[in-house]
Amino acid sequence: MNRTLGLYIAAALIGLALGGAYAWFTRPAPPPPGEVGAGLGDPRPDFRHGGLGGEWVTAAEFDGQLLLVNFWATWCAPCRREMPVLQDLSEAHAGELAVVGLAIDDLEAVRNFVGELKISYPIAVGNADVMATQRAWGNSAGALPYTVLVDRDGIIRWQHLGEVTREELDEVLAAFL
Repeated sequence: MNRTLGLYIAAALIGLALGGAYAWFTRPAPPPPGEVGAGLGDPRPDFRHGGLGGEWVTAAEFDGQLLLVNFWATWCAPCRREMPVLQDLSEAHAGELAVVGLAIDDLEAVRNFVGELKISYPIAVGNADVMATQRAWGNSAGALPYTVLVDRDGIIRWQHLGEVTREELDEVLAAFL
């Protein structure tokens, strides 16, 4: 093995070790025992995250509206598959339903993906902050995608961990639209 290749391998190993240490020490704390976040019938928690254009996206701005909040990431294959479904839903029920995406991801990756799919509903981006919001909204597992329906009175009416289909969403929304 030549010296240059050895240096590249050593640099890669050091980078992996530093990245692993950073991920370990900066990961969000798990919720305290017995605290799993909001559940069905609970008031929706607040959130405030940065939007794609530098604006704030808050839960409060959707008060009085039927709200579907979707936690997702560009690296999550089921999330990528359900985004067009959520876009279609937001268009089909414009004025009746607000759809909001909260991405646990890199801002540029989200901007590119949202632009590619022509997603028009509000999207906010973060990392540990959005993960903390996800826990507060009842997803203690931290898995993606995760979708929550909040009624016009601000009460959580449906929570779903995993990919959702249009049929599932239509069935759930039928009682609220």
